[in-house]
Amino acid sequence: MAISDLIGSSPEFRGVLDEINMVAPVDSAVLVRGETGTGKEVVARAIHNAGPRRKQPFVAINCAAIPAALLESELFGHERGAFTGAVAPREGRFQAADRGTLFLDEIGDLPLELQPKLLRVLQEQQVERLGSSRTIPVNVRVIAATNQDLWGMVREKKFRADLYYRLNVFPINLPPLRERDGDIPLLVNHFVRKFAERQGKSIECIPEDVMEALESHDWQGNIRELQNFIERAVIMTTGPVLRPRLTELQMQTDPAEVRTLADAERAHIVATLRKTHGVVGGRDGAAVRLGLPRTSLIARMHRLGLAKSSGAKNETLPDERSAEDWVPDSADGYLVSAAGAGYGGSHREYTYAR
Repeated sequence: MAISDLIGSSPEFRGVLDEINMVAPVDSAVLVRGETGTGKEVVARAIHNAGPRRKQPFVAINCAAIPAALLESELFGHERGAFTGAVAPREGRFQAADRGTLFLDEIGDLPLELQPKLLRVLQEQQVERLGSSRTIPVNVRVIAATNQDLWGMVREKKFRADLYYRLNVFPINLPPLRERDGDIPLLVNHFVRKFAERQGKSIECIPEDVMEALESHDWQGNIRELQNFIERAVIMTTGPVLRPRLTELQMQTDPAEVRTLADAERAHIVATLRKTHGVVGGRDGAAVRLGLPRTSLIARMHRLGLAKSSGAKNETLPDERSAEDWVPDSADGYLVSAAGAGYGGSHREYTYAR
């Protein structure tokens, strides 16, 4: 997986690509943070393949998928007789990744009792197999990933602070798919081509209503969920036009994520504003798409708490801004710029768009 193979053109994703380019040539530890399904291992492989270790092994281990009793042996190896069933010596993942990269996925699930030993290996670049006192030198670059709040775990004494600082030399934060405005069509087309070729099909068209439904979905499972949905859609399609079951998107909505009618209304308005790149009024604005007068939509945005200061200068907000940047006023218009002291301050300068 090369950097050029990473798909996305949104400002958020371009920022990630810039960070990958900066850190790939050096051996510093990287901590990739992001929700489940955002592609943390893909980013780790891109860093490895863009760096000087590209011709050496890339070894991955999921710290949450291996029982705690076996994880130490998986990481550091063991000697014969070290425990019941250890009938032969075995090298661990650190040795397997020597001169290459070791990817520690779900590092937040690493048991507390193993964290000091991992920290020592990272500092000394030496491992000790279970059942042995002999140290073995290793030359490994470590990339860790998590979907948890590691610093919060440090405060709760669930993760060692010294290990956190050792891993968090260069953090990369992956945005969730719902915040990557404009990237969904690129990903959809990529996955359609990929799975159509794999299944020996020719799919030439993705209907506009299908793409709109995919763009407005929250994708709580992020890229992994989108990929699985497109694979199912390609399997079910028999002609040249993609025919997914869009009802699945409604069925997959987690009731816990939308707790009230107001939450559902807020999510729908935000999704529509993203599609219009922040345009509220006009022939193709969010108000028209939602079937509301512009002033009614602005009033609803105010009622739903979509009100924060913004540096925007006109009604069409820049692509990188979210719907939460708008501050409605009580008149026929909305606040698009608020300079001066913060909320509650004594001095503010306001600019309104009508």
